[in-house]
Amino acid sequence: MNLLVTGAAGFIGSHVCERLLQRGDKVIGVDNLNSYYDRDLKYGRLSTLGISQSEVVWYKFTSSSIYPLFNFVQMNLEDKHAMQMLFANGDFDIVINLAAQAGVRYSIENPYAYAESNIDGFLNILEGCRHNHIKHLVYASSSSVYGLNGRVPFSEEDSIAHPVSLYAATKKSNELMAHAYSHLYKIPSTGLRFFTVYGPWGRPDMSPFLFTDAILHNRPIKVFNNGDMLRDFTYIDDIVEGIIRVINHIPQPDTTWDPVVSSPGSSSAPYRVYNIGNSQPIRLMDFIQAIEEAIGYEAEKMFLPMQPGDVYQTYADTSRLQKELGFKPCKPLKEGVHETIEWYRNYYRLNKEDIKV
Repeated sequence: MNLLVTGAAGFIGSHVCERLLQRGDKVIGVDNLNSYYDRDLKYGRLSTLGISQSEVVWYKFTSSSIYPLFNFVQMNLEDKHAMQMLFANGDFDIVINLAAQAGVRYSIENPYAYAESNIDGFLNILEGCRHNHIKHLVYASSSSVYGLNGRVPFSEEDSIAHPVSLYAATKKSNELMAHAYSHLYKIPSTGLRFFTVYGPWGRPDMSPFLFTDAILHNRPIKVFNNGDMLRDFTYIDDIVEGIIRVINHIPQPDTTWDPVVSSPGSSSAPYRVYNIGNSQPIRLMDFIQAIEEAIGYEAEKMFLPMQPGDVYQTYADTSRLQKELGFKPCKPLKEGVHETIEWYRNYYRLNKEDIKV
């Protein structure tokens, strides 16, 4: 297939590109390589796909030195005219939109970045799909959309009416926008609500990376809500497997759908939403302990109150994913943490003897 993957230099996007290329698909990767976090990490991910930093130039396609079927271009999703040209010339079968301004706390500091990337940019994706006969739009949503929902585990059957951060609100908006386009223009679309993704090449603004980095450099870690939080930590390989399975599972209109009693995760339009999570929420202190055991050192901890925009727990009900796609994320926590720590040590060239405790 011929696929467009946005956010190709991102944590999830780079892994997805690699998986698609290894199975022989043709991929165009797009990313704006912004400075929200360390750009060297983004270039490092691209290097695993055969894209050299020295060759990356705005709006210029760069060919991979590893994968003949991969090309990368640096551009903004909110650039309407550039996106129109990309779609018009790309002849894409499938679009996988993983680009977004991420981060719950940063959305409080810089709300406009979220409106531009997650709303304006996503609108350009939808318009590109509308005018270029895309067979399936797969896009990243987030477990954050569940907001103040008190029912656990979180199900696609639940209301997402009360987000508690602007980031979550933009992700909810993406689902609503996708449904409108699926309804109006019959564009098959699937939204994926990811639950606390971690693993090699992870984002440095997320707790797994922050904890690892702090412990390995003899700094205290910040433990919010005094450690009384639960997260459904999901390993990157499980997220990628879910995306790959969804690609060919093109949604059809649900002929039995009733707007009064039916699920908000399906529709009379060709539209679906799935949770992708490990379905085993872990107490934050247990997750920290797993990192400490993998590293071999105990962290100094700074216990702090809950941060604005955070939620007490995330917990995915993945029964729909399992029923309709035959897949359930299953990576054991200790294995995932160990592989993450090993990647960190190798990437940053850290040995045990280099670390002073």
